[in-house]
Amino acid sequence: MIDIHCHILPGIDDGANYMEQALAMARQSVADGITHAVLTPHIHPGRWDNTKARIAEAVEDFRHELAVAGIPLALSYAAEVRLSDEILPMLERDQIPFLGKLDGYNLLLIEFPPTFIVPNTDKLFKWLLARNIRPVIAHPERNREIAEAPRKLNPFLAQGCMAQLTAASLVGRFGKQVAEAAELFIRENHIHVVASDAHNTSTRAPQMTAARALVANMVGEDRAEQLFETTPADIVAGR
Repeated sequence: MIDIHCHILPGIDDGANYMEQALAMARQSVADGITHAVLTPHIHPGRWDNTKARIAEAVEDFRHELAVAGIPLALSYAAEVRLSDEILPMLERDQIPFLGKLDGYNLLLIEFPPTFIVPNTDKLFKWLLARNIRPVIAHPERNREIAEAPRKLNPFLAQGCMAQLTAASLVGRFGKQVAEAAELFIRENHIHVVASDAHNTSTRAPQMTAARALVANMVGEDRAEQLFETTPADIVAGR
């Protein structure tokens, strides 16, 4: 499996705090069936002031440590970007890395605030799409407003956005309401890719294998393969 959203990179956000913890997370990812991780530290202006250049430098250091430790995990990188006005100037300065490309669009992993949908989000997404940047909405099932009313995701999908589900949501890590929204989105074919959003080895472990089995049981093995393997591979390869 290819994990396009995780916080393994050490000392750069609220994921791994230091290198040994990051290496333990990498080992755990490999044990969970992940062969390639797209490292996506937060870009959240005022809280996690990361940039493309800073992330790239940290990834090179981590890639070296993985090689020394003999951990067979391929790496690439992007960022999980908090929805805000700062996105626009940062994009213009080439400070935000994309997940990859798909169907001619650069893919931008965007995180909503946890409790609500920001007004005029549709206008920002329209601006991005007009510039060949397709928003990939990170874990919409964990946004409280969407979890309470899952149909609120639909207008963004109709615009042309993609949606990424968190594996742990399916196995109940975030509670019943989130799990029910996650299952609904899977069954209604509203999800384009499943990723771990792993932050540590205990409370926020990958759980990709368990989630893949649940998805296969819900909608079949072919669809599970598409969500956990084929589409992530296409994104990473820029197809």
